[in-house]
Amino acid sequence: MSKDHFQLTWVEPLTEYKLRLRYADGQSFEVDFNAWITETEALSPLKDRDLFAQAKIGFAGLTVDWIEDELDLAADNLRNLAVEQSGGIGHERIRHWLHDTGLTLAQAAEAVGISRRMLIYYRDGEKPIPRAIWLACLGWEAVRPTGSTLPQHIPSAKEYAALHA
Repeated sequence: MSKDHFQLTWVEPLTEYKLRLRYADGQSFEVDFNAWITETEALSPLKDRDLFAQAKIGFAGLTVDWIEDELDLAADNLRNLAVEQSGGIGHERIRHWLHDTGLTLAQAAEAVGISRRMLIYYRDGEKPIPRAIWLACLGWEAVRPTGSTLPQHIPSAKEYAALHA
């Protein structure tokens, strides 16, 4: 995936508060805004169907704009949302996991059994995150191993919930 994987080349407003987006790497997505508009106060102006239909590509293809300098959304966040809505694993999950665990890139890569470079590709959205990698992240968090030895006991769902309450 090229570095312009977050640059938009096409935005098409659809009915029912949806947008069709195309990125410079050729990937196209349909994004449903219904929940975001309902749950996010800052996006409530988009309940106006006429305003929503005015969606356009913003500066350098890095945003979708409705009201210049007032109401826009970043192209990388929209791509993450589109990937998640289509059943994939959005790159922001890796970013949050790294932040929440406090692991360095090298530690995190070792924890899930991949190279540091590959983890950076996933974190930056340059490559799609395989489900097995995301499950490895969740598994690491569930057991929080120390050192290179994996624990002998995997916590039950109840034990895990108690650890993270």
